[in-house]
Amino acid sequence: MASRASSIGPTLTRLGVALVEYARLIRLDRPVGFWLLLWPALWGLWLATHGRPHEQVFAVFVAGVFLMRSAGCAINDFADRRVDGQVWRTRDRPIAAGRLRPAAALVVYVVLSAAALALVLTLNRLTQIYALGAAALTIIYPFLKRYTSLPQIWLGAAFSWSIPMAFAAETGRVPRVAWLLFLAGVVWAVVYDTMYAMADRPDDLKAGIRSSAILFGEADRVVIGILQILVLYALWLLGSNAELGHWYRFGLGAGALLFIYQQWLIRDREPVACLAAFRNNQWFGLVVFLGLALDSVLRQRP
Repeated sequence: MASRASSIGPTLTRLGVALVEYARLIRLDRPVGFWLLLWPALWGLWLATHGRPHEQVFAVFVAGVFLMRSAGCAINDFADRRVDGQVWRTRDRPIAAGRLRPAAALVVYVVLSAAALALVLTLNRLTQIYALGAAALTIIYPFLKRYTSLPQIWLGAAFSWSIPMAFAAETGRVPRVAWLLFLAGVVWAVVYDTMYAMADRPDDLKAGIRSSAILFGEADRVVIGILQILVLYALWLLGSNAELGHWYRFGLGAGALLFIYQQWLIRDREPVACLAAFRNNQWFGLVVFLGLALDSVLRQRP
């Protein structure tokens, strides 16, 4: 009995260590990416249904966001396994640090993607067709930074693809207003991922990785500011087209204040401050959603 108990202890310890590493692989310890992916999905669901999404569709989208974000992190670490060790912020990731094998990331990606596919199969055919696009965007994005200086546009498309999917799932069609919201989501992703890339710029230059932060150079803050204005303008146009009221515009006003704060954070381009500005965007997504939600609940409809 004693020998059996003594063998169980180390086994449980090894299992616990492995679970922690897999949790780090899918970024359970860094939930900001989940929120940045979730907010566009909720924007789409609330806009498509005037604030009354079907419970099953809502549950599928929230679970799907978690699964696809986790799968995306796994395939990203597999793609970057040879360069993550050269970047200060990523050198301690499980694959880069050698605590997990690259094959483990592929297995995690396949398992989580299969689970997401099972969820999508509970929705209508149009949503399933759009889900194929989401899968392609997720698997291709991690490899683009070797070939283009604007991989953030592809990331934005991947993070905002839930918007047309939400309309497809709830209404069976994808109207023009959905694509306007999608465009706002893409530009917003370029904003926050450029802030993210600003923190890595010195190491990325050494490693030969391309990014919007490197492309924009000293004009990075100006370009980010212009893009932030475009995001707000697109969302304002959306409100006009969808006949949203003052609660929605109040949310946009709060979002504008957050954008100003982010500009203040990145003023000296310090890596830690740039990452703080990146993380602050989860609150931008929240205030826009609150504007949509409050408008649907409180605005007097004719």
